[in-house]
Order: sequence, then structure tokens, then C-alpha cells
Amino acid sequence: MNLKQFLIRKLMLFFTLSTLITVAMYVLGTVFDPKASFGYEGFLSPLIYAGACVIPSLVTWSKRELKPRELLLRELLQFLLTEAVVLGLAFRSDVIDTSRSAVVLGIAGSVLVIYLLVFLISWAANSAEAREADRELQNFQRLHGVELCVPDNTAQEN
Repeated sequence: MNLKQFLIRKLMLFFTLSTLITVAMYVLGTVFDPKASFGYEGFLSPLIYAGACVIPSLVTWSKRELKPRELLLRELLQFLLTEAVVLGLAFRSDVIDTSRSAVVLGIAGSVLVIYLLVFLISWAANSAEAREADRELQNFQRLHGVELCVPDNTAQEN
């Protein structure tokens, strides 16, 4: 993946995170502080958190294809950095009551849930993209009389 594609994916990540963070803030807010109110500046919080969470995702950038172990280590590092960033922002906030362990655990848990949801959404999008690329390649091969490179599904049937 080239740098342009990587940055486009990070922009998509930002908007996905903004949406999921908004939902998490709603859920955590209704559970831990249902009577709270905020001004218009509250609408910036999901954007700030999403922007801050995109930064740790930059550790996954590589010019070459990563080995599975390298990718796993980078994903783990990204998750830990994301947890640190979010908890750091929460502890610096005057609005979030981080003196309550339940609130801190709720934030940490929501980061994990959001991380997993983003992973699943990305996987689904990448799978759809790969299927479309496979279909286009097969059509190209048919049109140009090239021997089809179709995966052998007989091994899966046994």
C-alpha cells in the first residue's frame, strides 16, 4: 500500500472513530453521569478523541508487506498507544470524573470495543475490496483469453 492509500485509510478511520466515539460517549454518559449537560464545545470531543486516536495508528505504516508477527506486534502497540492516549486525555479533562475506577474501566473497555469494531469494519471493507478485485481480474482474464487463476476450492470441501 502506498502512502496516499494509507493516508486515505486513516481519514476513513477518523470518521469511523468519530461515530463510534460519539456512541461510546453517549453510553458512558448515560450510565455514569445521566444528569450532565454540556455546551456546543462538547460536539468537538469526539473529533478531538478521534484525531488523537488516529495518531497511534501510524505505527502500522510500512513500505513493504509486513510479516504476520510484525503486523500483530504493530497492532498490539497501536492498541496500547490508543489506550494510553484516550486515558491520558480523560485524566486531563475537567469534565470526566477519573477518580471513579468504574469510569476509568468504562473508558478503557470502550476503547477495546471500539478498537475491535474498527478492526471488524476494516476487515469487512478490505474483504469486499479483495472480492471485487478478484472479480475484475477474472473478467480481465476471460476477455483476454488468459488461463484463469481461480482458487482451488476442492481442498476446502474435503
